[in-house]
Amino acid sequence: MSQNNTPPELLDALTRSGVLIHTSVRYWRATKKLRAEDLGLDPAQLSDRLISLGHKKLLPKDRLQRFALLEGRAHALVESSSFPFLNGIARFLPNAKLADVDEQLTRLQAEFFAERDAFLAQYPMLRTAAIGEWTETAGRLAVDPDVLVANVAAAFPDPGQLERKYRFETHYFQVTVPEDLSVELVAAADQAAIAQARQRAAHRANTQIRQGVNRFVADTVATLREQTASLCDEMLTSIRESKTGVHQRTLNRLSRFIDNFSELNFAGDAQMDTLLETARQELLSTTAEQYRDDTFARERLEGGLSALRDTARDLSTQDTRDLVERFGQVGRRRLHRVA
Repeated sequence: MSQNNTPPELLDALTRSGVLIHTSVRYWRATKKLRAEDLGLDPAQLSDRLISLGHKKLLPKDRLQRFALLEGRAHALVESSSFPFLNGIARFLPNAKLADVDEQLTRLQAEFFAERDAFLAQYPMLRTAAIGEWTETAGRLAVDPDVLVANVAAAFPDPGQLERKYRFETHYFQVTVPEDLSVELVAAADQAAIAQARQRAAHRANTQIRQGVNRFVADTVATLREQTASLCDEMLTSIRESKTGVHQRTLNRLSRFIDNFSELNFAGDAQMDTLLETARQELLSTTAEQYRDDTFARERLEGGLSALRDTARDLSTQDTRDLVERFGQVGRRRLHRVA
């Protein structure tokens, strides 16, 4: 299948297999660009080529750790459950992951806003304490302490304006292409002038998305296969370097990965699915304790992981056009029914 001639049924199959997701977390970082004036220095005497003043922290870092933790968890959740779509303009979230990810994001969002409310309630006290710390610090620096403290105090936002700096938003989009960009909302006098340009833009977007879909599906298949190989490598390293040998948590990693693979495998990679299910039956039916007590069983485990790794890595480099075409058959059948 040519990447430049992606059939419409492939896009249709992708549209019904998942959604695009974008999660944005924003909060007041309590930092401000440090200027020469803040230190009572003459900017003209400093060389931008040689001196970078960086940023000043208005609050101790630990005051914001909870926000950073929640932001990190939100992005890690989305990234571990989805694939970058068209050079990262959004993330493609398979349907099998949608309910769980949405539930977890909703819970993280609630925690984020509860933390925001607690922070806002403490903000006046935190501001006063921070300015006090800055006053002590400024007195020990070779600068004008009054100037530095005054600039620090001025950098704190007004409490009434602070709330708007906090956002935790998740947006879902459907994968589709524009067939047209309507000019109905454009002033009548301008329609003739811009209609042609909007048509060209719609056609260009249509072409870019359709061409990108084929590569995207192929890349997700290769990514999951390479992740399988990497996991096997990590498990083998853990087993060989551990003083006690095989840990149950190491085996549990493979079990969780197989479950997660099934949910992420929207493209229907039956070959990898079969390999992983075989590994579950052959390698995970034995406990870690049994592996530690049986040298032959442990060798079988290491051999099985090595074989799975090598096969997955080999598959990750193979041409996946046949698999992508089979994935598109679902969309083709739907189009035929509609017709």
